Amino acid sequence: MRAIGARVTRGLNIGSNVLAADNSGARIVRITGVKHGKTKKGRQQTARVADWVKVSVRAGKPDMKGQVFDAVIIRQRLPYRRKTGERVCFEDNAVALLKDEKGNPKGTMIKGPVAREISERWKEVAKLAQFVL
Repeated sequence: MRAIGARVTRGLNIGSNVLAADNSGARIVRITGVKHGKTKKGRQQTARVADWVKVSVRAGKPDMKGQVFDAVIIRQRLPYRRKTGERVCFEDNAVALLKDEKGNPKGTMIKGPVAREISERWKEVAKLAQFVL
């Protein structure tokens, strides 16, 4: 994965319920794992903005419930610091579901703002956003 221009704090644990901010059919998803994540032996992995995660659908369309997808974290509540010195945080924790390993999004629209760090690592996801913050 490509590097991002911010020192993002790890703000989401495995088992966190987050909002699915796209129109893929899922509403609430649970983080089940972090792909390509690094951690110390015996410590539970955590995720941050622009991380690639595995999620399980908890609420949404009945045919999607319980299915597992890849997703990208696009917003997190915990503040993080950019290289310019500014601190950024959002009102909620949110993800965008992916349909394949290349990073193509499952939905066709993302509701709400998306962090600028997403456009550095996941260009296809950032194109669908209403605005990038």
